[in-house]
Amino acid sequence: MKKDIVINEATYIAIAIVPEKNEHGENEWSAYFFNFKDTTIESVLINASASGVVNGEEKHTATVRFFIEKLEPLSYKKIEAILPEALRLNNRYWVSYYEGTEIFEKKFIIAADTHVPDNFMMVPFLNKPGLIVQ
Repeated sequence: MKKDIVINEATYIAIAIVPEKNEHGENEWSAYFFNFKDTTIESVLINASASGVVNGEEKHTATVRFFIEKLEPLSYKKIEAILPEALRLNNRYWVSYYEGTEIFEKKFIIAADTHVPDNFMMVPFLNKPGLIVQ
């Protein structure tokens, strides 16, 4: 029964938005998911969407879902390329996963237009500057 399912709040995970060059040498943005735990997490489901107001007009993206079967301790996975227009919106990532037999979840919000160097820090494992949300 649904009421009997215990969902724990996730810790030691993060989402990062990182500026990168693609194979054509053009600037693009990528989103990464990080497991900073000392345990493997499994069946990771990430729902990504964005919304907000641009030039007085309400904008929404489609919800995109990503699945990671298994993510080892102290590791990461690139989850998506982000169009620059989407960074003008509030980006939401809802993450759920299993650690053993327990379910964990966490929601991340990356506020619109916060992808500026003043907000960057060195992203662990990637050794690149970016915006990281924990």
